Amino acid sequence: MTLKDELQKLSEAIRQYRDEIRVQLHLAKEDVKDEWDDLEVHWERFRQKLDDIVHDAEESSQEARANAREIGDELKQSYERLKKRLK
Repeated sequence: MTLKDELQKLSEAIRQYRDEIRVQLHLAKEDVKDEWDDLEVHWERFRQKLDDIVHDAEESSQEARANAREIGDELKQSYERLKKRLK
């Protein structure tokens, strides 16, 4: 095999790696976007629940407050996980 043939073979292998990685990156971007969209739905629910609790603070049950805190903690962890994936 000549040097030209070896370099051509190497070039083709690199091109294949690049194409595969490009597809994986595209899929990863879509996956992250889907996760973001899901988190936005949860964010809106959390904000609504928080607004209800703040509005009815005196009447809000301990259970409702604990539930809102739990949802908020889960949401925070989900955003942190997503942020790490973007690094």
